[in-house]
Amino acid sequence: MKTAIVVLTRIAFLSILILLMSIDAFSQQTKAQQDLDKKVNKYLNDRIEEWKNWNVPYQDGKVLYDIIVKHNYTSALEIGMSTGHSTIWLAWAMSKTGGKVISIEIDKDRYKTAVDNIKKAGLSDYVDTRLADAHQLSKELDGPFDFVFSDADKGWYKQYFKDLDPKLKVGGCFTAHNVSNQYGGVVDFLKYIQRLSNYKTTIDKSSSSGISISYKTAEN
Repeated sequence: MKTAIVVLTRIAFLSILILLMSIDAFSQQTKAQQDLDKKVNKYLNDRIEEWKNWNVPYQDGKVLYDIIVKHNYTSALEIGMSTGHSTIWLAWAMSKTGGKVISIEIDKDRYKTAVDNIKKAGLSDYVDTRLADAHQLSKELDGPFDFVFSDADKGWYKQYFKDLDPKLKVGGCFTAHNVSNQYGGVVDFLKYIQRLSNYKTTIDKSSSSGISISYKTAEN
């Protein structure tokens, strides 16, 4: 009887110890995330007037962030990271889902600036940066991805999509920037993707740039 009581006591003690350790670990994770959130938010807001020209507007970065967090996406690809504004938003979202984003930039100077910005924002662990030509690399990457953001040469939008469609998971999302100015390659891309029966496409107009948001509902 005493032996049984001792065993049960030890089991109860170990269970409580494990529970307390789990609570402590969760508390530490929560604190780390809160600290990161503060750091990223401050970095973005302190430079809100600097993210111009080759970068997405602040509100568009928030749209991309919200999509990833809402759907718990963990494997993202960014085509054209410029100096890193959109990349920071994507990586920040990945810090919430436990994922990672591969970000491609062809311009060496912009690439270096982006890497530096990502580091200063505290998000390097969530980004795999590539200095490369996305025309070629998008064909070579294995995937699969559950989120893609295209913001490079508009004349190649349709081809980027064709190269990446087979690597995008069902339930995943393909987004493209600057679609409000519908000319040339943007028109061709939108006409193509809007006709696909296995994609549901809408246009977000949080900024004047416009983001096409296409969810993959089934394989071809």
